[in-house]
Amino acid sequence: MQGPVVTARSARPTVMTDGARRHLFNDRTVARYRHSLSEGVDRVAERISGADRPFTGMSPQRLAPEIAAIDLDQPLGDPSAALDELETVYLRDAVYFHHPRYLAHLNCPVVIPALLGEAVLSAVNSSLDTWDQSAGGTLIERRLIDWTAGRIGFGVDADGVFTSGGSQSNLQALLLAREEALTAAPAGSQLPSDRTELLPKLRIFASAAGHFSVQKSAKLLGLAPDAVITVETGADRRMRPEALERELARCRREGLPVMAVVATAGTTDFGTIDPLPAIADLCEQAGAWFHVDAAYGCGLLVSPTRRHLLEGIERARSVTVDYHKSFFQPVSSSALIVADAASLRHATYHADYLNPARMVEQRIPNQVDKSLQTTRRFDALKLWLTLRIMGADAVGALFDEVVDRAAAAHDLLAADPRFEVVTRSHLSTVVFRYLPAAGQDHERADGANLYAREALAASGEAVVAGTKVDGRHYLKFTLLNPETTLADIAQVLDLLAAHAEHHLAADERRLVRR
Repeated sequence: MQGPVVTARSARPTVMTDGARRHLFNDRTVARYRHSLSEGVDRVAERISGADRPFTGMSPQRLAPEIAAIDLDQPLGDPSAALDELETVYLRDAVYFHHPRYLAHLNCPVVIPALLGEAVLSAVNSSLDTWDQSAGGTLIERRLIDWTAGRIGFGVDADGVFTSGGSQSNLQALLLAREEALTAAPAGSQLPSDRTELLPKLRIFASAAGHFSVQKSAKLLGLAPDAVITVETGADRRMRPEALERELARCRREGLPVMAVVATAGTTDFGTIDPLPAIADLCEQAGAWFHVDAAYGCGLLVSPTRRHLLEGIERARSVTVDYHKSFFQPVSSSALIVADAASLRHATYHADYLNPARMVEQRIPNQVDKSLQTTRRFDALKLWLTLRIMGADAVGALFDEVVDRAAAAHDLLAADPRFEVVTRSHLSTVVFRYLPAAGQDHERADGANLYAREALAASGEAVVAGTKVDGRHYLKFTLLNPETTLADIAQVLDLLAAHAEHHLAADERRLVRR
């Protein structure tokens, strides 16, 4: 049989394809690759060098029309022109976390070895699902999982996988807990054997100060709307073990199986660490899955001075760690670590084209058997190069610095009559609020604090976060930059007080006019 006819037209790329091919990264375009990346790095370096504030104060109303006006069907064709445009629509108004007066969210400045890893992994573009897509990348990720498990205090049966972030890690941990609960009902119990009947009865316990991803995960996992029971905290914003014990006993009386207890090692708002040993004791007594959300507090795993704050974490069945919070890694870099590798079977699905069961028999390693994702970046490389160039002690020392700075900021606020400060953090978060002068209506403090935060962001001089405590509006510092000094913090406090006072004075004038 005659094969397909190959004409000159079909054998030769069109002019359009020819032009497109010069943008592909391969052995013939390495010079273009070097030049383009060098120009991009230069633009970022110039911005970082010249940034005198963390933000320009740009509003979405002002920036949106500029981006909407760009015709994405008309390419600029030239990297320099595209970078010029990017200056206007992104780099000019980006929020720069490296600046010492960025004090808002859990976004850290990043270390250079991790940026080196980012450049390498993006160019090679390994996918960390199977050995035939990543080879050494598979083993590097596995080695880092083992290293992290060792730092936690898990034994040789531990395992885990890198994820996109703490929310995904928490979701997968609770998926494993759900499956264990649905398949491990004790013989002779009064619980229904059918999983569709058992599922609505499952309960999760989490601190009132815990992360919202627990509630979101419960919804995604098909649990009942009231499946997550929040356990009260004390004045120190830590889960109260006696309150957890009461709730566990209530569920036992009501025939509601406890699927998991989620303790937090570093609450988002307060930086507090739940009493892990006491919670572990209660979980063992109840036979409940003990998960520790250490997305924020995982930096203590490498702290030269504060590792003891995580005592009890080694008794967990699963732990969330976010390297992109307290290991100074670029987003994304997170992992779920489990004490028993066998529990990861609940995330395994064999696809003939990807990871057929016979590959397990052939002892060919892959990571997709453990992951909720299929295609997945080699984010582990960033942490690998960070440890190989800097070392864990250096990363821990940087984290210690920001924790020390937060303690000093707490003391500064406690001594300042303009502000009140909430509980002392175990980590690097400080929650506080501006207080009106004596004789003014304290109910108006909420408005003053909201205004102060928004006015400060609009000025671009600094960025701080906000939250609610007992129904009142508060301000929040999240310190993750070792370059932030106490003088920077004092300057931001003065700016906040000035904005709050301006708001209250304007409010007074409005009241007088009435």
